[in-house]
Amino acid sequence: MRIAVVTDAWEPQVNGVVNTLKATVACLRGMDHEVLMLAPDDVRTFPCPTYPDIRLALKPYPTVAAKLAAFKPESIHIATEGPMGLAARRYCLKHGLHFSTAYHTRFPEYVKARTGIPLGWTYRWLRWFHGPSRAIMVPTEKVKQVLAERGFQRLALWGRGVDTEHFTPREGDGCRIERPLFLYVGRLAVEKNIEAFLKLDLPGSKWLIGDGPARDELEKKYPKARFLGAKPHAQLPAYYNCADVFVFPSLTDTFGLVLAEAMACGVPVAAYPVEGPIDVVADGRSGSLDQDLERACLKALTMDREEVRRYALGYSWQAATQQFLQHLYPVKPVVPAKAIPAMA
Repeated sequence: MRIAVVTDAWEPQVNGVVNTLKATVACLRGMDHEVLMLAPDDVRTFPCPTYPDIRLALKPYPTVAAKLAAFKPESIHIATEGPMGLAARRYCLKHGLHFSTAYHTRFPEYVKARTGIPLGWTYRWLRWFHGPSRAIMVPTEKVKQVLAERGFQRLALWGRGVDTEHFTPREGDGCRIERPLFLYVGRLAVEKNIEAFLKLDLPGSKWLIGDGPARDELEKKYPKARFLGAKPHAQLPAYYNCADVFVFPSLTDTFGLVLAEAMACGVPVAAYPVEGPIDVVADGRSGSLDQDLERACLKALTMDREEVRRYALGYSWQAATQQFLQHLYPVKPVVPAKAIPAMA
């Protein structure tokens, strides 16, 4: 099958959306599907307001339209709601083509945290964007329920996976680490609620891997924590394996791919019982979910790392990609052939 995937999130960005798309495309190509990736690196870009590290496509429609026309996809998937996604949506509607979309990120909550724009306004715009989609793919049942309550229709579950050969328990060099080590991996941005972690009175050390607009302020405010910056995908297992607990303070993630990565390395998770963690973490088995994040951190310290790893083995990119394929739609409606009259 020829599949076009259109996204505003792509390399060199480092986040869960990019990692999900990269893993999915790799699986699709491994299944002998032909995949066209349309991303901002195909066009001129400009820095995203309030988040200049993210580059947004500038007037991408001519490029998107030309590449889709040349590729002649059998299915089109629009992964994000930015300029690239809008261009692909416009092209599909102009030519009467069916397409699917995805809801990766709690965009309304992020926009409110950064600008104060009411949630209802952004959700209304998202209903407009996703309205023509034949399937809105969401990562968990909880997100599916939340969007249904907000008036979204044609919702479909598309789970996530983890490379359990790459993210696997290994002996770490902990001789210079003040134990226990509490680790955070992800963007350093206001919507990630990182201060809820940094404010905790925990024993040992706090490490943070990642970059973002809040880094400078957080480093100045919390000098005892170690801010290690963004790390390549290949290096992440070594850092996970150094940690005693993986702390996930976010209240706005739809899945949290880093949760599955940490658990695959045998690292128990401490998080709030909210969307994302509540669907990914088995409370009391692979981590601790508690409204008191400090209590969750201390309880996670007592958990069996081998049991955490066994739970994480239930995630598979192959299974997630099969779900993705099931929810794709042919670009043109399938018209049943007319019945041939029986010969007299």
